[in-house]
Amino acid sequence: MTKLAIVESPAKAKTISSFLGSEWTVLASYGHIRDLPTKGLSVDVDNHFKVDYELRARKDVISDIKAALKDADELYLATDEDREGEAIAWHLQEVLKPRIPVKRMVFHEITRSAIDEAVSNARDIDYRMVDAQDSRRIVDRLFGYPVSEVVWRKIRQGLSAGRVQSPAVRLVVDRERERMAFVRADYWDLAAQFPTEPSFTASLHSIDGARIASGKDFDQAGVAKEGVVVLDEAGADQLVTALAPPAQTAAQAGGSTFTVRSVESKESKQKPKAPFITSTLQQVGGSKLRMTARQVMQVAQGLYERGYITYMRTDSTTLSADAVVTARRLIEEKFGRDHLPDEPRTYAKKAKGAQEAHEAIRPAGDAWRTAEQLDGELRGHDLALYRLIYQRTLASQMVDARLNTVTLKIDAPAQDGRMTEWSASGRTVVFPGYLAVYGFHGEDTEEEDDDQARLPAVAEGDVLPRPEVTADGHTTQPPARYTEATLVKALEDLGIGRPSTYASIMGTILARDYVWKKGTALVPSWDAFAVVNLLTGHFTSLVEYDFTARMEESLDEIASGTGQREPFLNQFWFGNGTPGLTDLVKKALEQADPALINAVPIGVDEDGEPVVVRNGKFGPYVKRGEDTASVPQDLPPDELTIDRAMELLSAPKGDEPIGTDPESGLPVFAKLGRFGPYVQLGDADTLPEKQKPKMASLFKDMALESITVDDALKLLSLPRVVGVDPADGIEITAQNGRYGPYITKEKDSRSLESEQQLFDLTLEQALALLAQPKQFGRRGAPKPPLRELGEDVASGQPMVLKEGRFGPYVTDGETNASLRAGDTVEEITPERAMELLQIRREAAPAKKKASARKKAPAKKKKAAAAKAPAKKKAPAKKAAAKKTAAEDPSVAGDGEA
Repeated sequence: MTKLAIVESPAKAKTISSFLGSEWTVLASYGHIRDLPTKGLSVDVDNHFKVDYELRARKDVISDIKAALKDADELYLATDEDREGEAIAWHLQEVLKPRIPVKRMVFHEITRSAIDEAVSNARDIDYRMVDAQDSRRIVDRLFGYPVSEVVWRKIRQGLSAGRVQSPAVRLVVDRERERMAFVRADYWDLAAQFPTEPSFTASLHSIDGARIASGKDFDQAGVAKEGVVVLDEAGADQLVTALAPPAQTAAQAGGSTFTVRSVESKESKQKPKAPFITSTLQQVGGSKLRMTARQVMQVAQGLYERGYITYMRTDSTTLSADAVVTARRLIEEKFGRDHLPDEPRTYAKKAKGAQEAHEAIRPAGDAWRTAEQLDGELRGHDLALYRLIYQRTLASQMVDARLNTVTLKIDAPAQDGRMTEWSASGRTVVFPGYLAVYGFHGEDTEEEDDDQARLPAVAEGDVLPRPEVTADGHTTQPPARYTEATLVKALEDLGIGRPSTYASIMGTILARDYVWKKGTALVPSWDAFAVVNLLTGHFTSLVEYDFTARMEESLDEIASGTGQREPFLNQFWFGNGTPGLTDLVKKALEQADPALINAVPIGVDEDGEPVVVRNGKFGPYVKRGEDTASVPQDLPPDELTIDRAMELLSAPKGDEPIGTDPESGLPVFAKLGRFGPYVQLGDADTLPEKQKPKMASLFKDMALESITVDDALKLLSLPRVVGVDPADGIEITAQNGRYGPYITKEKDSRSLESEQQLFDLTLEQALALLAQPKQFGRRGAPKPPLRELGEDVASGQPMVLKEGRFGPYVTDGETNASLRAGDTVEEITPERAMELLQIRREAAPAKKKASARKKAPAKKKKAAAAKAPAKKKAPAKKAAAKKTAAEDPSVAGDGEA
């Protein structure tokens, strides 16, 4: 009997086919083969919400599957075990219309035993799960298209709204608003370094019984809570002097004596964390490995498809009985019976809307290998992520760590009569328990390891040697911006989205420029503020943080059979007694005021005139009455204070000249553009038709507010002819480039040390500089990369940062991606480079992908089958690229128009 199995990706097909016999053919569908049409609402809301799905799969993929189906006696639909996988299986059945028995085959790990069990326990398609996934997809479209139309009309074209992406953007904007409202406060504290063995440091705790203020004692307005002492710099310095007079011992001066008042010892237990689910894996992958959510999912999917870990899209912390047996056996073998609890540990999932549909993420099979055993077989991020999963799984089934914390309280009377109290604490591991997996320290948490300093053996009443006392100043910090890891945690805690959507949410809000990255922090754009203003003002119920959680509960009810698809969709769209989405859209189109939506208050000037930020055709600008000024694109919103706004507004206006060039008679302008300040000679009113004005950027030490016409003309005189090389008569010029000043002689160039050298460099100095060894090899050779950034996880190719005609960009040899706002040549990380490349791949025009497929139809046809080695010759990178696009949940969309 011939059996045909269909999975989503070629990698998965290859692994599964290795476990099945010669009577099996395993083909790849390359993810979703059908989806909603790309244009229009495409949902008949008046006809039971009927959708006419369109075919998305390549013709050669479908023809290969249909050809294999003709020779098969049974069809196994072996797509993923979640709702999305169930829907893909249903779409395959609808398109193929098989006349042979159809079976649904599900598994949570790709091992021989799991595949054999899945074949033995094949079932029918679960149409309730299909209805739930279909309902989610329809709601995303019903939300995305109409609401995005409102966004286009009230803000600008090119923006979008989405059921999950919009609450995510709102979280980032709300955090930035907290930072904008935050008032910083200064405070000081004291530290005493004791020359004991071992040495240790104690912190000033209180003065005369009143506790010294720390950062957590100040509110958003910078006001300290009652009952704490706020030390300023003068008070801190005065106390240092009163405690330890310089160049005198305590005995000589009759000064302060530091006496141990108490020694407290307390033993505590520390429990291991639950095994990984999708969201926690993304969080730890981000904090420990500096990977984006998308990169974590790409690596995890590869590990799953090659049989190293279990299914990576799950919100269940449960381990199977077999997995618990394996974990307990390994713990006893590697760490001893005393590291094993009497009973297996279980973990309750507390996140909102958890489905508990799958097992937690763990090593696959029943013979787990350590990361050290896989070193060489796996490498880079593959190995690092596997190590985290292995360690977390084992640790979750081990005993608690036992810790001992010793706290010293120290009294020291100051010479001015005040009594100061100091404290120091140290922690030791009494019994490592689960920490043994991590080498006794450094668990996979977002926080840094909190091992405290060792303390000397002292007793109550001991007089300590005189310490060195120092004062330290601090400034309170606003709430930290979200990173991808912390935003994923916030989404999970609020029940927004599902594990499979987190990576696509991050990719979408970055690709749409709703947020940009400053290091790893997510900074909202001014467009994001405008969209959130619109949605919270006119679609309040749909962007409340619990809306998505409530919707997921409804989808769970549909999947379990306690709810129905059509009543759920009716309630969402028509309202049935309460305003539905169609009512909200109509009202917003009629009533939403673009002037209010697009305004973000910054403050008021000295006369009480309000200053706001607005979005314009050429980017954001500050506005005070009729006065406006552009906002630099790399200026975070919380740094646009009222003082900074007034500086921008007081800078020379682009339409008012700062003087006139005496030679040409043309006006000279000083302007602030999106890429910084610059000067300009002439304009459309004073230059011949179609002639562009000459422009020059300001030097780094120049300010737009103080630029003079003489300074501007000096800048506009560049490039400067330094002289002519007497040896060959070729001219040497000095000019300013994107990456600094340089001299050039035909195609030969050398960098200058300062911008001032552009005007001061002599011909002799220039000739000496050109005589030095060339920086970039032989004449005409391509410039070397600005930086090398390691290997790209998706393509497997080396990434380099290069200087292009339009600025720096990162490339893996096939895909080029320009750096964005917040990215710098010096600070960009390999993880950020991979993210930019992936965003660029996904934004590539569809017609380019189609033409690439036309070039090699034979190889692509063979790439789908995984029955015999002869049928696996498709280039790996093209198969991987297709898989990434097809299997990424963002293909199904998040209500984006």
